[in-house]
Amino acid sequence: MENLTPLAVQFPSWLSPEIIPGLPFRWYGLMYIVAFGIAFLLYRKQVRERHFPISDDDLSGLFFWGILALLVGARVFSTLIYETRDIYRRQPWLIFWPFQNGRFIGLQGMSYHGGVIGGALSILIYSAVKRLDYREIGDMYAASIPLGYTFGRLGNFINGELYGRVTTGPLGIIFPHAQPLSPQESWVREAAEKTGVIISGDSTLVNLPRYPSQLFEALFEGLILWLIIWFWRNRKPFKGFLLSLYLGIYGLFRFFIEYFREPDSDLGYRIQIIPTTLSPAQAHPPLCFSMGQIFSLGMIVLAVLWYLIARKLPNNETVRIYPDAPGRSKPPNVKELQEREDARKNRRKLRKRLK
Repeated sequence: MENLTPLAVQFPSWLSPEIIPGLPFRWYGLMYIVAFGIAFLLYRKQVRERHFPISDDDLSGLFFWGILALLVGARVFSTLIYETRDIYRRQPWLIFWPFQNGRFIGLQGMSYHGGVIGGALSILIYSAVKRLDYREIGDMYAASIPLGYTFGRLGNFINGELYGRVTTGPLGIIFPHAQPLSPQESWVREAAEKTGVIISGDSTLVNLPRYPSQLFEALFEGLILWLIIWFWRNRKPFKGFLLSLYLGIYGLFRFFIEYFREPDSDLGYRIQIIPTTLSPAQAHPPLCFSMGQIFSLGMIVLAVLWYLIARKLPNNETVRIYPDAPGRSKPPNVKELQEREDARKNRRKLRKRLK
């Protein structure tokens, strides 16, 4: 039995994964809907402010196929990479089967990195079919997605999942479904003493405060990343720049936040340059890397490569204001704005020649 002092913050008892108890409607699924809605509104805002040549029907189609590819990629990647029991390899039809033991549970388990792969493929294919500039499509996605992603991580927090390592600092929260630990371990007893968790003599397991790593990700990989890219959306030096910015900064944020998260118990550290015997719940050694960190490093490398390639591609100069888009009325002073943009391009070319 545990008694808590005010030093240990309990997970809010009024938060429940189900919106209405007993019904198959969960906050996590609602957060996905909110995320997609926010991303769509931000994307449409960019289309309108730049007068990008895409019709409303094509914009809706772009998002429909993009969301579908993202969900498929996220689900497949999660079940095949992060599931180690081979359930889905032996029964692949269960990947998209939302029932378990006759009960609706939804599609639990999504991989962000798999969603990125699926979304990227949808951009390339849709752009090729509709003859759109995939660099511009990708840049506008990069400026739209992070703010919506914030709500996805809030959904993880409400579910009480993807929690962090044990902490004795003021940011710790006791998650009700966190893996309990044995007080026979000396570090567990020390953490319990520092955080005010009192262990009775007959206790065999104890639940300690964890970092709310979901909220860290919501703040840095969501809100802050969005603010950075949104600032650059009308200042980017070439087409594709925002996409490289998104991949690189997200990968950097995620890599370091992983040090606060406890890796999946069945995966652990995939790379250990210096092997460790410490519990993953206790510490994350600097030279031990989780699966999330490995993929995040891959995103950083990809961001650098794409930056170097995109800035050398032909017709890479940014168009601030495009000609009239199909089915849209012409905004005021479009011709004047385009002339100013052309003048800026000519001045840049002249400076390059002078150099």
